[in-house]
Amino acid sequence: MANTKKDKEEEGVKNICRNKRAFHAYEIIDKLECGIVLTGTEVKSLREGSANLEDAYARIDEREVWLIGSDIPEYTMGNRMNHKPKRPRKLLLHRREIEKFAAKATQKGFTLVPLRMYFKNGLAKVELAVARGKQAHDKRESKKKADAQREIRRAMNSRNR
Repeated sequence: MANTKKDKEEEGVKNICRNKRAFHAYEIIDKLECGIVLTGTEVKSLREGSANLEDAYARIDEREVWLIGSDIPEYTMGNRMNHKPKRPRKLLLHRREIEKFAAKATQKGFTLVPLRMYFKNGLAKVELAVARGKQAHDKRESKKKADAQREIRRAMNSRNR
């Protein structure tokens, strides 16, 4: 039985986009799933499969969490009522989750970074992480570990054939 990408995906989850730079530039400490407030044309644009989280981050303002810098392109079939692509978007979290995350994120060196955007049972969600920025030597060390793991997998696969 071959494991395919679809087998690994969760049931009812359709990925829209991932923030690949976050895994390279940050050390992920804690993750949390949160909803996102969108307009109609934003949802339609996301269903087309286009969004970008590369330069995005989250900020806590007065007990509310906002996603800043995420790019959802205008809906191609939209009219003059289309949305602004880079507008700030409110994230939906319970108050206790916001307080827990705020305590971690306000520590020196920590930030809130979106990891991926996806649809879960028809609702748009964002996976948010508390992360610490990596130094250059940490990035090199991570790359060495990944290369070593890749070599181990290759050796195991060639040995099993």
